[in-house]
Amino acid sequence: MTSRPDARPIVVGVDPDPADRPALAWAADEAGRRELPLRLVHVRATPPARYRTRDLEPAWETWDEALRTLGTEALEHAEAFVRDRHPRVDVSVQLAAGDPARVLSEQAREASAVVLGSRHLTAVEELVRSLSVAVPVIARAHCPVIVVREAEHAVRQHPYVVVGVDGSPDSGTAVDHAFEEAVLRGASLRALYVWHPPLLGVMDEHAALQECRRLLAEIVAGRTAAHPDVAVHHEVVRGHPVKVLSEASEHALALVVGARGLGGFAGLLLGSVSQGVLHHALSPVIVVPSAEHRAR
Repeated sequence: MTSRPDARPIVVGVDPDPADRPALAWAADEAGRRELPLRLVHVRATPPARYRTRDLEPAWETWDEALRTLGTEALEHAEAFVRDRHPRVDVSVQLAAGDPARVLSEQAREASAVVLGSRHLTAVEELVRSLSVAVPVIARAHCPVIVVREAEHAVRQHPYVVVGVDGSPDSGTAVDHAFEEAVLRGASLRALYVWHPPLLGVMDEHAALQECRRLLAEIVAGRTAAHPDVAVHHEVVRGHPVKVLSEASEHALALVVGARGLGGFAGLLLGSVSQGVLHHALSPVIVVPSAEHRAR
């Protein structure tokens, strides 16, 4: 496949572990579906400047050379995997040094999407890993970021994509992307509006739910007309958004959410729902930046 010269690549972070292939496979499949080039990036860590003393320099040089060799081999294996899976996808590789979150955030500036893996770690390890890599990349990226769990999950016979809707501009952009994914995959779309009642309750719960249904129908309606071949299922569910959306993702092709709460600390904050589903969703999670954030 020959990509357009101006096509933005899909960027995927490559892990040295040869068994860590779900994110790579997802990225390769997406590049094939969208007819985009694929860039494989491996980032090797470098020591902070304060540790690069004259006494320790030889040891760091030896360690850096070992990491360089490991990264080169990881990229070679990853490239062979992709070419075997999708021979017509344009593939390039890049070995970089530095902080993975910073390097991948820079890669996102010229990417159509960034794909990251997520291992099954303990709760504390998962939190540290997500905050140190995935969350900063998502917060800074002007393109969708996809986080793919290490283990494959079961998908229903009739495939569908789940998208979280809350009536905000962010969720509207997420719905647009979810329709794209559904079209590319020949899947249906499950649009979920999760109503989380306030702690003190509401005077008229029935009226509140009716308003949720109105907002959901309104935000999906225009997109449905543009994609008549996609079957859309509207659902308003009472509960906590992270729990409901994570459970809904169990047999989905992907869960699509908007990135909320960006701003402050150089854009390092991420909405609680977006961050919560990164930890608990059972399918790949696609976090879509708002149209305003993309335009910056």
